[in-house]
Amino acid sequence: MSQPQKKAIDYLQASEVIFDNDEINASVKRLAAEISADMSEDFPLCITLLRGALIFAGQLLPHLHFPLTLDTMDVGRYGDHTYGSKVTIRSPPITAVNGRHILLIDDILDVGITLEAVREWFLAQGALSVKIVVLTDKDNGLSKPLRADFVGLIVPNRFVFGYGMDIQGYWRNLPAIYALKGD
Repeated sequence: MSQPQKKAIDYLQASEVIFDNDEINASVKRLAAEISADMSEDFPLCITLLRGALIFAGQLLPHLHFPLTLDTMDVGRYGDHTYGSKVTIRSPPITAVNGRHILLIDDILDVGITLEAVREWFLAQGALSVKIVVLTDKDNGLSKPLRADFVGLIVPNRFVFGYGMDIQGYWRNLPAIYALKGD
């Protein structure tokens, strides 16, 4: 077994499920109903933030039964560091956003700095509105610069991974949300 593979297995063994796949699926269906009630007449441009929101978006979008367009955006705030710094847009969407209603799809609202910067970027590009849907919102007690318009699950103030969220690049593919024990 390679060292990275062992490290990934160690992380999983040191964690516990906090939301299983059934709970996540129920949350996704509820979010789709809320978004449909609010945005079905808007012909939104749905922007999936890479990489964490891919799995969530892939589950959410088939439940939205109205016309929309889809694109992705790659942003980062960490670079080679473990602490946040300036938000960088590594790959903007290729679809024109001017005059469009945006549905920004992300995996987690943690401190909100990245989502706020992305929201402001879309508005500066001429978007009519920007609504945010997150699979998870971290209950960390921080004053966040924004609130998501649609929230799937509230996660505790612990390091969470799975269902698109990673732990040092591992386990985005898990069908549940895990948290490190003792975190």
